[in-house]
Amino acid sequence: MTNEEILREINSLPLEAQRQIKDFVFFLRERYKSSPPKSIPPSDLETEAFVGMWRDREDMRDSSAWVRNVRETHWGK
Repeated sequence: MTNEEILREINSLPLEAQRQIKDFVFFLRERYKSSPPKSIPPSDLETEAFVGMWRDREDMRDSSAWVRNVRETHWGK
């Protein structure tokens, strides 16, 4: 059904039925209203436990080389 057909059908209904349709549309808008996204407070990354966890690992000094080595080891070249 096209929008025009729907409007024609609505307009052909008695006024009370048209009011009920309007009320139903408002009800649906409220029910399915999107809530604003919840804001996440900024985090102080320096105090997070994961920061610096590989600080003492010599093999992680050059992370690109480490990834390249792991890929070559597991998947070959």
